[in-house]
Amino acid sequence: MKKEDLILREVLERVEPPKEDLDFIKGKLKEFLKRLNSKINSSKLDIEVFIGGSYAKKTLIKKYKYDIDIFLRFGKNHKGDISESTKKLLGNFKEVFLVHGSRDYFNIKISPSAFFEIVPVARVKNPSEAENITDLSFSHVKYINKKIKNKKILDDIRIAKAFCHANNCYGAESYIRGFSGYGLELLVYHYKGFLKFIRAIAKSKPKEKIIIDIEKQHKNKSSILLDLNESKLQSPIILIDPTYKQRNVLAALSDKTFERFRKECQKFLKSPSIESFEESEIDLEQIKNHANKNKQEFILLEAKTTKPEGDVAGSKLLKFYNHLEGEISNFFEIKNKGFDYNDQKSAKYFFVVKQKKEILIKGPFSEDKINVQKFKKKHKSTFVKDKKVCAKVKVNSNLREFIQKWKIKNSKRIKEMYIEGLEIV
Repeated sequence: MKKEDLILREVLERVEPPKEDLDFIKGKLKEFLKRLNSKINSSKLDIEVFIGGSYAKKTLIKKYKYDIDIFLRFGKNHKGDISESTKKLLGNFKEVFLVHGSRDYFNIKISPSAFFEIVPVARVKNPSEAENITDLSFSHVKYINKKIKNKKILDDIRIAKAFCHANNCYGAESYIRGFSGYGLELLVYHYKGFLKFIRAIAKSKPKEKIIIDIEKQHKNKSSILLDLNESKLQSPIILIDPTYKQRNVLAALSDKTFERFRKECQKFLKSPSIESFEESEIDLEQIKNHANKNKQEFILLEAKTTKPEGDVAGSKLLKFYNHLEGEISNFFEIKNKGFDYNDQKSAKYFFVVKQKKEILIKGPFSEDKINVQKFKKKHKSTFVKDKKVCAKVKVNSNLREFIQKWKIKNSKRIKEMYIEGLEIV
């Protein structure tokens, strides 16, 4: 066997959920659905229950915490908010947690390592009637189960998910902007295997759009670029949803995430290694020591948000991280940096910087006599550059001092960005 085949066999053994885990989930699911269906029958609501996600599509991988999707399909004549109706149905269940999103859904903890996600959706016949992306979930499960029966392809999908997890490319959430589970299932199916999939990606050219229409719902690639909304054409891969021709499954995929994924594909194909499937933890102590040796400053920060945990909190914390990075870069050369969101309401940032000796401050246009006079009062030595009066100012504070002063000065702006705490760890 080739080296990569041996590695993929080992990866599959690692990521395939143990039989005892699957038996436990199956048992708990049977108990839960019995109670849930009894509640639905008593309520006389028009609801169909179906199991979705990786569990239903037989592409589940071993995790430290399993999430099993249970969808409640509300009939079109249902009156009122379907999230509120779901909340009432789950009223007598223990450990039910509300999760805010584009449509509120619920988590039910069944063990320290597993939970059910109860997602209310609208029952739609035509995908164009969907009010929320989750309304299409039924069609997605149905399509995958119909098209992918080959065990080799199902195994390769698990391997692809493990590869993306390890390289921080898995998830369509706005703080990741990577590959969704459904997107990976379609890609591995389209390319007929994991290795063929990553070979195609590795051979792709930077900034070259990959356009895939599995069911050939459009005449050609040019018509796809004309037919789809401009906002759905920004991603590096345009993957037409086989169940809805107007949707790009990978619309959330960013150029940055894709480029990192492409390089990891090239790296694995050039030198196959099991490490490509292992999540590497950032060694902060090593980064700190390296910074000290190079006479650079290291700082670790923790930011907390007021927004609900999940995609909303993650996106706000990432936005604040990018804003803070921009503020720091005005006074320091950033040598290294990192963002780590914990799926709750906080994230950690680290920065390694070298202090700039001086910075350029641009003032008013030289013709603006009144403001020039004010600017010159603040700065002793000035000069004109690009028709503006400028000054060079020495940077005297280190990064720790800068953060403390910046926090006080920008407290209002920080609150406006939904950040309730920024502490040096």
